[in-house]
Amino acid sequence: MREESQSLWLELGGLIHDRFRLAALELQGASKSVVDRVVAGVMVGVLLMGAWLGLMAAAVLEFVKHDVLATSSALLIAVASNLLLVLILCSVIRRKRRHLQFPATLRSFQTTPSGQRDTEKT
Repeated sequence: MREESQSLWLELGGLIHDRFRLAALELQGASKSVVDRVVAGVMVGVLLMGAWLGLMAAAVLEFVKHDVLATSSALLIAVASNLLLVLILCSVIRRKRRHLQFPATLRSFQTTPSGQRDTEKT
């Protein structure tokens, strides 16, 4: 009986070790995937920025080429439109800020008296 329980205990320890090792390997793979995605996202952002600047430069050159605006005016309009877009995006970010606070999760961690908990379920 003692040998069986000792054998069972050793087997349980081996299973727990294997589970932790598997979890560690999966975590390592997941973290590498996250890093790869962040690097790719930064590269996409840089490339989009370059494309946007090229598009703005082409627009400025077209305005200047067709004598619609002076060079300085065309550049100022390009800068102003970029700043307006930044303000709009900052407003969107500010409105989305409350979603980062995990309100339902925080409510689930709050303790409530047992009487209130029963009435909330009904």
